[in-house]
Amino acid sequence: MVSPFPQSSKECPLAGALAARLRASNRELTRHWLERIVDRVTLDPNRVFPTDELLDHVPLLIVGIADYLEDPSAEVSAHTPVVGKAMELGALRHSQGFDAYEILKEYEILGGILFSYLAEAADELEEPCEKSELLVCGHRVFRAVSIIQQTTTMHFLRLAEQAVTEREDRLRAFNRAVSHEIKNRIGAALNASEMMREVTDMPEEERQKFLTMISRNIRSMKATVENLLVLSRMNQTDVRQHRHVRLPEAAKEAARQVREAADAAGVAVQIATDLPNLEVNAAAVELCLTNLVSNAIKYSDPKKPKRFVAINGTVESGPKGEKEVVVRVMDNGLGVPLDKRDRLFERFFRAHETVTSAEGTGLGLSIVRETVESFGGRAWAEFSDDHSVFAFSLPNRRDGDRREPPGDVTPASTP
Repeated sequence: MVSPFPQSSKECPLAGALAARLRASNRELTRHWLERIVDRVTLDPNRVFPTDELLDHVPLLIVGIADYLEDPSAEVSAHTPVVGKAMELGALRHSQGFDAYEILKEYEILGGILFSYLAEAADELEEPCEKSELLVCGHRVFRAVSIIQQTTTMHFLRLAEQAVTEREDRLRAFNRAVSHEIKNRIGAALNASEMMREVTDMPEEERQKFLTMISRNIRSMKATVENLLVLSRMNQTDVRQHRHVRLPEAAKEAARQVREAADAAGVAVQIATDLPNLEVNAAAVELCLTNLVSNAIKYSDPKKPKRFVAINGTVESGPKGEKEVVVRVMDNGLGVPLDKRDRLFERFFRAHETVTSAEGTGLGLSIVRETVESFGGRAWAEFSDDHSVFAFSLPNRRDGDRREPPGDVTPASTP
C-alpha cells in the first residue's frame, strides 16, 4: 500500500525549505533553549552546558532533526553522532542531579521552541504545499524530538539504575556490618552478666568493671539503633516532601541537641553569624551536624584551656564547577593521627579507640557520608597543625517549578 503522505523533500518542497531554516538558525535556537532551561533551575548558564563541546551538542541535535524533517529515511535513531550526543547529554544531566521529569521537560521546551520557529518560518515561505504536507512536517519534527528525548532519558535512567544498585549494595553491606556490631555488643553484655551471675563472691572492683562493660555496650547499641531510626525515617517518603529549614536554624537546633554534652566537656559551640540564608533538608543537615559536633566534643583536648567547636558554611563551586552548599565543623581537639585519616568515614572505625575512654559506635562519620551522598553531596575532612575540619556539601540547585521559599531565602538542595 502506497502511503498517502509524502516521504521526502522531493515530494514536499516545504520540508526541505524548513529543514534549511533549522540548520541556518541552529545556534540561535540553541541560545533560546538555554535561556528557557536557565529560567527553570537556579543553575549558572555556564553549568547547564559546562563546556563548549557540550554546548555544541545542541546544534548537532537540531541538525539531526532538520535532516529527518527533510528526509525521514535518515532515521534519527540510526544517526550515530546525534545518538551519541543525546546520550552524553543524559550523562551530564545525571551528574548534575537532574531528575527524569526535568529531562522530559527540557525536551518539551525544545519541541515548543522548534514548532514556534517553524510555524513562523512556514508563513514566510513561498513554496507551495498541501495542508497534509504541513501536518507531515510537524509529525516528523515531533518524532525526531521524541527519539532524541528517549535516547537521552534512557541513558539517564540506566545511569540512575546503576547508582541505585550501587546504593543498595552499600546498604546491604551496611546492614550486615550493623547486625554484626550489635550482635557483638549483645554478646559482650551477656557474657559480662553471666560472669556476674556465676561468680557470687566477685570482688567489688571486678563487679564494677563488668557493670561498666554492660552499660557501655547497651548505650552503644542504643546510639546505633537511634541513628538507624533517623536514617529510616529519612528514606520512608519522597525526599521532595521532607521538611526544609534555613541553614542557620538547622545549625542552632544541632547545637541545642548537644548543649548538655558541650557544657559538661567545657567546649564552646560557636555558630558563624554569616551562614548562608538558604533552605536545607532539616533531617539531613541536623543529623550530620549533630554527629560532627558530638564527635568534636567527645574528642576535645582536655589539656587545652579553651576548647571550641565552630560551625560555618559557604556557597562554593564543587569539583565539577557546580554550585554547592558547604558546611564545615572546625575544632581544636585531639586531631586525627595521619595514618588513620584515610579510614575516617569507614563504618565502625574509631581513630581514637586506644587513646581515649570516649564511647562511640564508629558509625557517626559513615552516617554523615551516606546521608549527604544520598542527596547528591559529599563528605570529607581537612586538617592543620591546630585544627580539624569535618565538612559536607549539598547541591545548591532547585527546579523553578517547585515552590520558592518565603522571603529572600535561596534554595539549597534538590531534595
